[in-house]
Amino acid sequence: MKISYGRGGLVAFAVAASLTVAGCGADAEPKASHKPTTAHQPSQETSPTQVEPSTGEPAEQPTEPLLVAKGRKGVELAIESAERDAGGFLTIKGRLSNSSGSAVSLPAEMRGDETEVVKHGKSLGGATLIDAVGKKRYYVLRDTDGRPLTTTGLDSLGPGKSTAVFMQFPAPPASTTEVSFQLPTFEPATLKLS
Repeated sequence: MKISYGRGGLVAFAVAASLTVAGCGADAEPKASHKPTTAHQPSQETSPTQVEPSTGEPAEQPTEPLLVAKGRKGVELAIESAERDAGGFLTIKGRLSNSSGSAVSLPAEMRGDETEVVKHGKSLGGATLIDAVGKKRYYVLRDTDGRPLTTTGLDSLGPGKSTAVFMQFPAPPASTTEVSFQLPTFEPATLKLS
């Protein structure tokens, strides 16, 4: 059987054939991500330090919070670190979370009632540290415009959601190892300082 093509048909056939061959050969070699794992790679269970795949940096290991303050409607504040610095400041970092099954509007009272702080919106500006031994109360620091040095714009949290927060205070003296952390609408809790 003899197949006859005109000039146009022959060119179209040649182009289609070359595209088909090129298309078939593109996936002939396996991709690097499909390589089988070997026994020499450490498992995640035995590896002491996890590594972020995107950056190659060590991943943060979950730590036990220093304290968990309970608020209304399932809102909790877990303080994860309280670090003094050489400049005389104490920076507190943590997570504000909603453990309830529905969205929660965060209470405006958390910002406190000072006029300068209130005008900057919802924040953790009402937080205080009480040093019972030194008989002192420490307030969240403010900048020159009266903005609290803390997370601002806190309106609501969805069910099961959380957000990272921070607060900065004047550092209590090095001899103070324990303070009472107080935030309006939350139960007071004891915070140990290193």
